[in-house]
Amino acid sequence: MTRLLLADDERVVRQALRYLLEREPDLRVVGETADGLETLRVVSRLKPDVLVTGAALPGLYGLEVTRRVHAQAPATGVVILARDSSDWAVTEALRHGALGFVSTRADVADLLRAVRAAARGRRYLGAPLSAESIDTWLARAARATRDPYHTLTSREREILQLVAEGLSSPAIARRLAISARTADTHRANLMGKLRLRNRTALIRYALSRGVLPPLAVARQAAEPRRRSPRRSRSKPARTRRTRSR
Repeated sequence: MTRLLLADDERVVRQALRYLLEREPDLRVVGETADGLETLRVVSRLKPDVLVTGAALPGLYGLEVTRRVHAQAPATGVVILARDSSDWAVTEALRHGALGFVSTRADVADLLRAVRAAARGRRYLGAPLSAESIDTWLARAARATRDPYHTLTSREREILQLVAEGLSSPAIARRLAISARTADTHRANLMGKLRLRNRTALIRYALSRGVLPPLAVARQAAEPRRRSPRRSRSKPARTRRTRSR
């Protein structure tokens, strides 16, 4: 029996995946998560055979989750289920240690093949990616230009995403169980490595690299509309009363 953990920030997606996967007699879903940081904790606790994750997760995005699972729990194979199936997305998934990559536009049969392959420690790319050999994709991943993002520490990657999602230093400190001063230090370090001058540039970088999940992107887009200009309250002019004699 292959034990699966599902990670996606949308509950309906997780429920649909559970329904489809548990129809198979050899597959069993042992847990669900909606957040990248939570996913790492649950992988450590449940030790699933396969993690099926979306690419965009709040807290810590899917590729970074994949990298850490590959390093910390190598017995757990990772299958990424993503809307973006561009060359960049696939090569980055392979670079981060994913065994399987399936587009959300692929058939369920592709996802099942990817899950079963990952459970055996083998790689699988769903259609139309499978038209080219795994070796071809691995070669592309090896030739890919080194991104400054890869110079960030694990903690700096966490803080990059949380800052981009709009969390303040005190909120980040509470989330990661560190001090606000430490959070500020990591933030300054990562901005220096990425040569970013302010939070706006940081958010743009996170968007361009696909770090932010869709809900966070929507919140960022709506933020300017929430800020309405303060209306100055003018005091009513005092009327002078005249006494009638």
